[in-house]
Amino acid sequence: QVQLQESGPGLVKPSQTLSLTCTVSGGSITTNYWKWIRQPPGKGLEWIGTTSNSGGTYYSPSLKSRTSISRDTSKNQFTLQLTSVTPEDTAVYYCARAPNWGSIGSWGQGTQVTVSS
Repeated sequence: QVQLQESGPGLVKPSQTLSLTCTVSGGSITTNYWKWIRQPPGKGLEWIGTTSNSGGTYYSPSLKSRTSISRDTSKNQFTLQLTSVTPEDTAVYYCARAPNWGSIGSWGQGTQVTVSS
């Protein structure tokens, strides 16, 4: 059973960089796709980006200029960085495992990130 756990600060100031880490257990990040997804309050799910089993990265066009996803295979973790945040980036952020591009196999529990001064 693959398990994912998000970690990072719950409060970020405007213009700063949001940084979250997803720690994976029960499976290796060198297999499958690994995604970051968020849900702003009162809105639907929004895909942020994906890293592949080989470390390739793919980003939402609307967030691409501010987004970076990296990974540490020795720790079985992957990380999201979102720069120049605004209050519109306030959301519950999820990491997820995708056995193929179009599906989600496992979700993390989600972590609330609030952007506020």
